Amino acid sequence: MTPDTSLRVIARARAKTEHVAQVRNILSAFVEPTRRESGCLSYELLQNGSDPADFVFVEKWGNAAAEQAHFATRHVSIALQQLTGLLAAEPEICRYTVLQ
Repeated sequence: MTPDTSLRVIARARAKTEHVAQVRNILSAFVEPTRRESGCLSYELLQNGSDPADFVFVEKWGNAAAEQAHFATRHVSIALQQLTGLLAAEPEICRYTVLQ
């Protein structure tokens, strides 16, 4: 059996309370372009039902190189610029490999 070389990513962003709607709009805008990227197998944006300022991306990439290329895309660059000053903290990005 061939090992699974795909990469799973959980990325969390916390909006400042007064900017929740704006952050949601910015994050939502780059979901579809990301889904069209080479190597993107799955990409979902979630919002915490009990804490609307808490956003999480659940991602599946074909490999680590595909995920790294994601950060060089125009839509991510634009979103990062737009998010300046709107987040309560730096986004937390955790990368996981599949064990079983």
